[in-house]
Amino acid sequence: MASQLTAALAAALTARDASGLTRTRRTVVSAQGTHVVVENRRLLSFASNDYLGLANDPAVVAAARAAATNWGVGAGASPLVCGHCTPHEALEHELAAFVAPCANARALTFSSGYLANLAIVATLAGAGDTVFADRLNHASLNDGMLLSRARFVRYTDIVALRRRLATSAGRRKLIATDAVFSMDGDLAPLPGLLELAEKHDAWLLIDDAHGFGVLGEGRGSLAHFGLASERIVYMGTLGKAAGVAGAFVAAHPTVIETLLQNARPYIYTTAAPAMLACALRASLGIIRDEPLRCAHLHRLIERFRTGARALPWTLLPSETAIQPLLVGGNDAAVALAEALFGRGFWVPAIRPPTVPPGTARLRISLSAAHGEDDVDALLRALHELAR
Repeated sequence: MASQLTAALAAALTARDASGLTRTRRTVVSAQGTHVVVENRRLLSFASNDYLGLANDPAVVAAARAAATNWGVGAGASPLVCGHCTPHEALEHELAAFVAPCANARALTFSSGYLANLAIVATLAGAGDTVFADRLNHASLNDGMLLSRARFVRYTDIVALRRRLATSAGRRKLIATDAVFSMDGDLAPLPGLLELAEKHDAWLLIDDAHGFGVLGEGRGSLAHFGLASERIVYMGTLGKAAGVAGAFVAAHPTVIETLLQNARPYIYTTAAPAMLACALRASLGIIRDEPLRCAHLHRLIERFRTGARALPWTLLPSETAIQPLLVGGNDAAVALAEALFGRGFWVPAIRPPTVPPGTARLRISLSAAHGEDDVDALLRALHELAR
């Protein structure tokens, strides 16, 4: 007989299912790519964040294979014990030079973007400080604020932020924002945010998970807007456009040294394997030296947006690889995703609490590995289902 504790969990799961919010994993039985095999079906995937098609790129795979032979497959310990190896050091130098958030920037690698955001916020803000956060920020930024014990102020737009900053009595101030919002695909007003950070003596934390490798000829959102400042703390993930795993923080050397000395998610986590750092160096070389990939991706984005204008669902404004098609109801979004699945397309339905109630959507992710024929095939399927 189930305990009351188990029964309470079961009741909550039943209520979730009745609201159309149950999440289900599908098992992929092939390498990641634009075509994947799922549940014995070959699908054209628009579900992945592999924006440049590097997750299964031969050069990146070869680098990982060679590194596994030379470095093994584990790091052994945290970076401050014995887990920081030559490939990690080289990767950090290359990343800092590539995104260049300020003069003489340093970089620090993390095992995930989630850990990186927890580390930044909880290290740079604490009790008596105030963190100002866009209401659409990723959950990792919000959780970092809870961990920091700083005052947490959410803003809806730059006008509201300006007003909140003007009246803040926080000892130290940190503005935190996604650069590209992961569910809407739109860009934060980074130039205006930096201007406010300068005026109010605040840090500006930029989570560029979905901009790095895609915007600014691959260098990310800072290059897209032409920004650099000692106030900027830049976080980029390495499991999306870079195609591998992990994340990094690039900032003024004093900020990086402060994170290295104090950030609990860095100090008390086993380092990522050197094998991954070698794969990422190969990936970064492709991002840096093959700009045609990024250019092709942006042509596909424009092609999709042009073809989707006549659809009955709302295509949200986005110049990035994330193209959200707003459906509305949870059941309707799931039904549309399932109908596409039946036609051989994998496009995820995104529902609350990831997005606000009434805004369930298809999150269509484009990749430089897609061809024009792939985009056209998805558009034909959407138009047929609309009829």
